[in-house]
Amino acid sequence: MAGEFALIERLLKQAPAQAKTAPGLLLGPGDDCALIAPPAADEVFAITTDMLVEGTHFLSTDDPADLGWKTLAVNLSDLAAMGARPRYVTLAVSLLATDDSTGWVDQFFSGFTDCAKQYDVSLIGGDTTCGPRSFSVTAFGTVKPQKALRRSGACAQDDIWISGTPGMAALGLTHKLSTIVLPAALEATASAALHHPLPRVALGLALAGLAHSCLDVSDGLLQDLGHITQASGLSATLELAALPPTPPGVDKAVWQQCLLGGGDDYELLFTASPNNRAGIEALATQLALPLHRIGQMHADGKAGTITLLDPHQKPVDLSQLRQGFDHFA
Repeated sequence: MAGEFALIERLLKQAPAQAKTAPGLLLGPGDDCALIAPPAADEVFAITTDMLVEGTHFLSTDDPADLGWKTLAVNLSDLAAMGARPRYVTLAVSLLATDDSTGWVDQFFSGFTDCAKQYDVSLIGGDTTCGPRSFSVTAFGTVKPQKALRRSGACAQDDIWISGTPGMAALGLTHKLSTIVLPAALEATASAALHHPLPRVALGLALAGLAHSCLDVSDGLLQDLGHITQASGLSATLELAALPPTPPGVDKAVWQQCLLGGGDDYELLFTASPNNRAGIEALATQLALPLHRIGQMHADGKAGTITLLDPHQKPVDLSQLRQGFDHFA
């Protein structure tokens, strides 16, 4: 591998041009710290950090450009879930000694910068070291504090909504691990969901004034909805018939596991007043993004309890379902 400083200099030359002139950026990469001016008087910074580690979040055989994209996208998804506008990111990487000579680093960085360009984000610093592959991004967004979407904001009788097609990324992983075989067209869709997630930034920004609470689904629909119910002190019911249907050629039980217990979708799960249904449906059309109304929040029942109802309004047994991803389980 080229020397560390030579590698950093080369990669920074490939960074998006807007990184050098981003609003509020007083000093970019190249010094001991970046300097960022405070946001507008009525805004605050929203800051998040996420890691991807080989063997836990990705495999050594994964396409490095896809991995570069996903490394940034999962962090931008956290900003989207807060209704924040992405501004700046830092990137810390641990790389194999052979990664530069094989072109792996350049491919990874190409995917990372493609994502940065698409979402108008500036890379303002980071770090490199040699070791097992791992990647850590800290992302900075801006949001008006009174409009920030929190997990704790759900209200009784709120509708529960989910964007896109949750479960598709988990289905792609199941195929990738050779647990099932998917039809070619479905495999392409599921693989894209797994390796090239699209952070719902535009949706997050548009939900200000419409949604009461929000988060992104990274560890499974049931588990992540549990975070909202616990934080808001409420219970929830989900309607099985309102969830995305089983794709053709997929076993129903496999799909239910992927849909309810799978992660890596980075879709937005949010709650809103029934009075805002028309506005949210109009937003789905405007963004060309499916938004599914899948349940309701309740004040009665134990806080954190989630009940899945079948088409006959009978509770579905979830005892055998893996509830979601836990790094230490």
